[in-house]
Amino acid sequence: MIPSDALRWVLKIVFLSLIAGLAVFAAISLAGLGSPVLAVLPLVGAGGLIYLFLSPRAYPLRWLAPGVLFLVVMVIYPIGYTFMASTTNVGTGHMLSKTQAVHQLLERTYSPPDAARYAFDAFEDPAGDLALVLTGPSGRFLYAGGEASRMLDPDERAADDDGDGRFDRVLATYRRLDFREVVQRLAVLQTLRIDLEGEPVGLRSLPDFTVLRPLYAYDGAAATMTDLEKGKVYADKEGIFTAEDGEEIFPGYRRSVGLGNYLRLFTSPAIVGPFFTVFGWTFVFAGLTVLLNFSLGLALAMLLNDPFLRLRHVYRVLAVLPYAVPAFVTILVWRGMLNLNFGVVNQILVALFGAGARVAWLESAMGARAALLLVNLWLGFPYMMIIALGALQSIDVSLYEAARVDGARWGQQFRRITLPLLLMPLAPLLIGSFAFNFNNFTLVWLLTEGRPPIIGAQTPAGATDVLITYTYRLAFEGARGNQLGLAASISVLIFLIIATISAINFRLTGTLEELSKNV
Repeated sequence: MIPSDALRWVLKIVFLSLIAGLAVFAAISLAGLGSPVLAVLPLVGAGGLIYLFLSPRAYPLRWLAPGVLFLVVMVIYPIGYTFMASTTNVGTGHMLSKTQAVHQLLERTYSPPDAARYAFDAFEDPAGDLALVLTGPSGRFLYAGGEASRMLDPDERAADDDGDGRFDRVLATYRRLDFREVVQRLAVLQTLRIDLEGEPVGLRSLPDFTVLRPLYAYDGAAATMTDLEKGKVYADKEGIFTAEDGEEIFPGYRRSVGLGNYLRLFTSPAIVGPFFTVFGWTFVFAGLTVLLNFSLGLALAMLLNDPFLRLRHVYRVLAVLPYAVPAFVTILVWRGMLNLNFGVVNQILVALFGAGARVAWLESAMGARAALLLVNLWLGFPYMMIIALGALQSIDVSLYEAARVDGARWGQQFRRITLPLLLMPLAPLLIGSFAFNFNNFTLVWLLTEGRPPIIGAQTPAGATDVLITYTYRLAFEGARGNQLGLAASISVLIFLIIATISAINFRLTGTLEELSKNV
């Protein structure tokens, strides 16, 4: 019988050997795809894992490794990748490397006006292999097995069974395909390049094959692409080949632009106006949301904290209900209620004040912004009420009794006792709420999608966009396509802002803890 320690050792070696083999396979595959940097990562990871399991000195690190791994994969890597993307021009038309883009352009062809054309019939054998009979000015050719040969007429390798002048079979086993079957195999036919009499022939259009010649020629030394059909020269400019008259040929390629995307946010006339409008509204939206939600939540908390209020427990349950319903459901319900023509809110306003009271909640800039604040107030006040109610119950009642003995009115008690003692424990939560609403993508996207659009904006920016929705729309809804590099630069700015807010939050939390010791 094998001792248990020896069995564990054998299993450990087998497991680590399997990990090492998979890492080597992944590294070879990534290197073959042209990613040498990524190819190193599986080897480094496997080496670290082997070290953790085989080295006694690394034993404590085994318990930290899973958390560190998830930290790297889920936090550090996305942040680093986003920053790297923000320093490139990656986006629509610039997704490929330069080598890939040049290769695609060099594969493009054109057919000269005087090029010979060849009508064709397609044939297929039971194994699915294709053969072609090409008929042109210089005769008839049979293409099969990757080679073309001139056919004699009549030819024993082909048979016209019905006498209509077209072959029905070639090479005994190949049957002629009808038009529908030819269309089904069009993708394969378009890839064929046949050497006929020293010239490459390919499928230019469905009726026939024709002589094809390379459309572009690349000069690596001069970094230019020449259109051989028009004789036009395109110079390499900012990741895309561009002619003197501004004409561009796609695809372009990824290239580093340094801090160019960040400079565009503050210098490009097409971007700077909408960006700062969205930037300012983001702070206003997050700040007003916290202020309104906290004000209503605190007011209800003080009301429901009154021990003499009847049925206060029932009121508390009812006040928490908006917080219990999933936010996305509530937002979509409110979107229907705020509809201009059929919404319940406008129907009530019309019934009370007449037809002129109808409000374009989601159609006008002011109405849409007010709707965002209103819906966010409905979603957020229960949370503020709950935390304020808990904080109120922790305040010593004797402080209020002493204040009343000294003749302090209710307002003075609130300003001098309630509010200061509430802000000490609640300030970090309020800052956290500000950070959350700073990136409140769900509310903005489901209720308004960032719209209505800002008049005159040359980027997809709306009056209710916050930075995170503006980034999304810039990345996926731009008129110039996906501007992923520019969107990544805004994401980095958002990260820095939220990181700063979090740092202030941590610092403030520590300061308040020190103050609370003296209260």
